[in-house]
Amino acid sequence: MTKAHLPVLSPLLVEDQVRAALNEDLGRAGDITSQATIAPELSATAELNVREDGVIAGMALAAAAFRLMDRAIAFEAFVADGDRVAPGTVLARVSGPARAMLSAERVGLNFLMHLSGVATYTATFADEIAHTKARVCCTRKTIPGLRALEKYAVRMGGGSSHRYGLDDAILIKDNHIAVSSGVAGAVRAARAFAGHLVRVEVEVSTLEELEEALEAAPDVILLDNMGPELLRRAVEINRDCAGLSDEAYPADPRRVKLEASGNVNIRTIRAIAETGVDYISTSKITMAAPTLDIGLDIAVG
Repeated sequence: MTKAHLPVLSPLLVEDQVRAALNEDLGRAGDITSQATIAPELSATAELNVREDGVIAGMALAAAAFRLMDRAIAFEAFVADGDRVAPGTVLARVSGPARAMLSAERVGLNFLMHLSGVATYTATFADEIAHTKARVCCTRKTIPGLRALEKYAVRMGGGSSHRYGLDDAILIKDNHIAVSSGVAGAVRAARAFAGHLVRVEVEVSTLEELEEALEAAPDVILLDNMGPELLRRAVEINRDCAGLSDEAYPADPRRVKLEASGNVNIRTIRAIAETGVDYISTSKITMAAPTLDIGLDIAVG
């Protein structure tokens, strides 16, 4: 993905998220520490510094935190979301009223550290499978209220997004199948219900269920908790069902796409990707990502 085609967060979403976070932090009386210790006329300059290797995401939210706190604060960015940075890199310089700057600091850093952590952790997964055609995808397992931001951060780290919510794609899971009409029946019912732009995916956990699903021709089949050998066999079955050669199979648009899920972590993802699946979904890149260490170093200006 080129820089020109990177996703962009809606300015309205950014402002809503940051405003809510500032209101949460400021409470009823505002930043009483800064009010008590810093003269209102005092100005300062600060730098946002990263202290470890990482991939940046969330610069717009950091900038918005300072801007919404006081329009007189200037935020000069030196990097962009998606950039890989080394320890000591200056991400941005902030200058303006010192009280407001310190009041916005924690909110700006919280967003930047968390989202950059997600982007960085995603990049470790994406780098591990870069020699294959598989893409690592995040799921709906996100922190409530932060899904759009975390999925954005995943893409900054080189990952892909699964569906955003329950309303943008049909994913027939084992529990849906258990209370409906079986794998093939559930896929056919979904096809009859969905609009022509809505994709249909079904989860299977055995090769027998895979073959049943292929007869109903969903767009994607999710292979749940299958080890590498079973995944490799699933790819072969899918290829044979489509009547394709090994050479033609990867790029042929007519075949069903395969997604692996379950027991995916940084130690297992390479072997999973090398089986030939198209997508690998994991909650790890959003739910287990550590924050990226970023600090704000301030001086009276």
